[in-house]
Amino acid sequence: MNKQALRIVVPVLSSALILGSVLIGGAAGWLNVPVVEAQTPPQPQIATALPGTITVVGEGKVTLEPDIARVTIGVETVTNTVKEASDQNRATVEAVLAALGEQGIAKEDMQTSGFSIFAERFGPEGPLAEGDVRYRVSNNVMVTIRQLDAVGTVLDAAIDAGANNIYGVEFALDDPGESESEARQAAIADAQEKAADLAELTGLTLGQVVSVSEVVGAGGGYYAGNFAEQARAFGGGGTPITPGQLDLVMQLQVIFTISGATE
Repeated sequence: MNKQALRIVVPVLSSALILGSVLIGGAAGWLNVPVVEAQTPPQPQIATALPGTITVVGEGKVTLEPDIARVTIGVETVTNTVKEASDQNRATVEAVLAALGEQGIAKEDMQTSGFSIFAERFGPEGPLAEGDVRYRVSNNVMVTIRQLDAVGTVLDAAIDAGANNIYGVEFALDDPGESESEARQAAIADAQEKAADLAELTGLTLGQVVSVSEVVGAGGGYYAGNFAEQARAFGGGGTPITPGQLDLVMQLQVIFTISGATE
């Protein structure tokens, strides 16, 4: 079985902005660790204002501690025949799943997220001779880790069992409902303050709320976590993973009625 290079990619959620890359060499291969920075929340899209109203977007932010981590752990094998590649991949994946189970990961917290088989043909100018074919099998499993202080240990166990792809360590809340409600309350208070300020500046009297809606693309977003720590070197003594904190941001568009000029 050909040894595969270990590739670990740790982005900041799905909204990460990749700024650079650090390559670290070792006996087991090369580790590709992108350096990332959290992206700011998207700009709200305000609907066309109704006559006789003031429309504002209130933002509420709650800083909290994550209680789960999600990571995709993969096994990739490459050989000269489909059967050999598939057999090797299956055996390694079974070993990885067993290792995760030994680390306390429940079966319901492991789910296949991708499986593929494809042939590689490179032609006379490539690394393979004319007519030669290699078969690549990839199997990825999404894993939910509920003990955050064990994330590094779990990843090390998976790597020791044969995993050679690690994608996207993501920290989140298992049940964000209560925190989202708290963020909405803060967003309403922010909207009322903004609307009152606008009414005072324009000599108007602020009335009742006639419409409230969550801003599309901004509801429930996590931002500005301390995820840069994850891009440090992965090496001896265990994989260092730092959960940091999450900022849960909710944005609400609120429309208020207005009446004539104030005295």
